[in-house]
Amino acid sequence: MDRKLDIVHTVTDWYDGPRSGIADYQGSPYLYQSEYLDTSPSDMDAFLLIPIDQDVFQLALEDWAIWRRWEIAFHSGETAPETHPVLPEDRKRHEELQRLLDGRLVIDPNRAVRKAAKFQDRNDPVWNDYPLTVCWLDIP
Repeated sequence: MDRKLDIVHTVTDWYDGPRSGIADYQGSPYLYQSEYLDTSPSDMDAFLLIPIDQDVFQLALEDWAIWRRWEIAFHSGETAPETHPVLPEDRKRHEELQRLLDGRLVIDPNRAVRKAAKFQDRNDPVWNDYPLTVCWLDIP
């Protein structure tokens, strides 16, 4: 059986794979966040998902594009690590976006959907061939 692949729009935390960000789920953008605990007896990584509105989605995508510009420039040797996470010319807009998004990218566990995830494996640290994809799976 073929499983549907959804687009991962942002990855705001990474540890051995995506831990949080925004991805599609059932045709709409959702904030996702890993519940993975190193102390868990299972290797299964569960994610909490909650829908976000289009305004928040567009602001987050703009901030993601700013970060991607920095990441590409850093990996190509065009900027120094000290500029992280944004290029100097993008800093003011990034800070404004951070203020606009403050408190709006939060998952309420009581309203969230809980799923397992299989992210498409990537070897390229800059992911020039975005989009990254995910298959959301039911947790047995």
